Amino acid sequence: MINKQNLWFITLFSLILILGIYYVSIDDEVAQVLKTEENNNTNEVIEITESDILVSLEVEKDEEKQTLMEEYQDILLDGESTIEEKNAAYENMQKLNDSTANENKIKELINEKFKLNAFVKIKDNTISIVVASSDHNNEKANSIIRSVQELYDKEMYITVKFNK
Repeated sequence: MINKQNLWFITLFSLILILGIYYVSIDDEVAQVLKTEENNNTNEVIEITESDILVSLEVEKDEEKQTLMEEYQDILLDGESTIEEKNAAYENMQKLNDSTANENKIKELINEKFKLNAFVKIKDNTISIVVASSDHNNEKANSIIRSVQELYDKEMYITVKFNK
């Protein structure tokens, strides 16, 4: 009987084998053309914009949250987990969802009030904000901090970083 693990192994091994045979059977002319195209592309200068940095930060945060959610779901669906573990996983999932909702609320506030794009990350009582603006203004940073603090009843540690 073939289980899932063996099936995946056979599938991936077959794929690697086929790609290996294809690579070995490529004509030398095709390989030379591919190699020259590779060398030509190395001279290009890539310019990174502010929005690219914010997008990469968002993607990294989303991947981290997705990993945590999968861990919590595994605990919830595991038949061997205790009730305490399942309750803790469920509470952590709720905190993660609340944190995501608060991050979106803060991003909308900064966008509406200050007309700036921002990346927001909340962890415990710390809020990190990265603003896409080359204008480094302390007054603007203080205004953002005050506006965000108004959303919370307890004291939060808020940092604002302006990204060039």
